[in-house]
Amino acid sequence: MTVTMERFLEWKIMPRLMMLVMTIMYIRVIEWGMSLDDLSTQQSAMISVVSGAMTGTIAVWLGSEKK
Repeated sequence: MTVTMERFLEWKIMPRLMMLVMTIMYIRVIEWGMSLDDLSTQQSAMISVVSGAMTGTIAVWLGSEKK
């Protein structure tokens, strides 16, 4: 069992899956924002927060890949 778990952790499936989900969410939010005719302040703020979260996620991802 431990060999299987070590191999699973070695493949880094969970971080890669999380990165895929974050990327899909980011794309969908940008598509949604571009489909609106007139953005409100709240909608612009949400797009900004999601963009900031994606930037942070990429920074953590790149930082962990160096190890």
